Amino acid sequence: MKTVLDGTSLQPIDLTGATSLYKLHIPHLDNNYYLLSGEGSRALEAFPEVVGFPCYTALLDQMVDTFKYLRTQGLGEQIDLFTILRGGLNYPLEEAATRCGMRVHEINFVSCERVIENHVIKGLEIKYDKIRPSRGCVLAIGDILATGDTFRYCFNHMLNRFREEQGSIRRIIFFTIGGTRAFDLIESMSQELKSLFPGFQGIDCFFFEGAFTVYEDKGATGINVPNIDFGWKGGIVTPQFRRYIVENPDALLEKCIIYDGGARRYEIPIHFDEVLEYWEGIRERAGIIDVRALVEEKLGYAGPVDYEKWLDITHLRGLQGLEKLWADEQALLERPVDLKELAERRIASINNLKKAYEKD
Repeated sequence: MKTVLDGTSLQPIDLTGATSLYKLHIPHLDNNYYLLSGEGSRALEAFPEVVGFPCYTALLDQMVDTFKYLRTQGLGEQIDLFTILRGGLNYPLEEAATRCGMRVHEINFVSCERVIENHVIKGLEIKYDKIRPSRGCVLAIGDILATGDTFRYCFNHMLNRFREEQGSIRRIIFFTIGGTRAFDLIESMSQELKSLFPGFQGIDCFFFEGAFTVYEDKGATGINVPNIDFGWKGGIVTPQFRRYIVENPDALLEKCIIYDGGARRYEIPIHFDEVLEYWEGIRERAGIIDVRALVEEKLGYAGPVDYEKWLDITHLRGLQGLEKLWADEQALLERPVDLKELAERRIASINNLKKAYEKD
């Protein structure tokens, strides 16, 4: 079955900072797509213990390095921001731009919440907004993007205001912990913006650690949440993050690469409740879960596979020197895992940490 990533190759781009940056060359897509990898985002996406203010700072250095790179590509000295307040991670757009000597001209925002009943999204609701359309602006946005429905809903709300008040957009810089559905969304948005705003230059989309996929079912555990939880299968994950997981193998079996971003920043006990719900479910079902199938699901392929096939499956073709990573992943497939023991260990660890954030 063909996917949007078929035929993809990666081009490493040298940055002045510690961030690793790759440009995705994807046939038939018009906009610019990149993968970012850094120490902060790797820890954020591997460990639900990263909570509070560190969720904000985790992405900062990579965004600073990215803005510096974009300035060498003609970004300019002024930028507008669009923030979606919906319980998602607050991407440090303003601070990153300021550290690069860029003037933040306007900060637009909408407050949007998903209406969820029994883990099923029933709808969306915008509570309030502050939008001041500029003319010819470069607009920077940060958002978690799974299906893209919430982002599109909020973006359309802002775009309608731009049209009503004769604003215009010249370029969009989009940072996301997100999935492959972003590609179709970004391409369709770009076409619409080109028709609305003559001179629109396109969208630069930056994925932290990978363009992931969303679960289509409850997965090998029987408890994953479709269209919300992120996985690797069919996506493209940076070699740095894959290496990080090989070195921290328990993290591979977390619920997904990102638990609810808003709760882990602002409602930390609620975030830990979600983590505990998952691991308590694993403990309860440990005896009936196919561990090999679970590990393969998390890595994104059934193995073992040879090196050339691995490059195609992971969409990492174009990069050199990955033989050791490939070999270590094949060994990870054979690693014995006691799911009940792991679940009990994770539950005890999270419960101990949760106490620090509970009200007296």
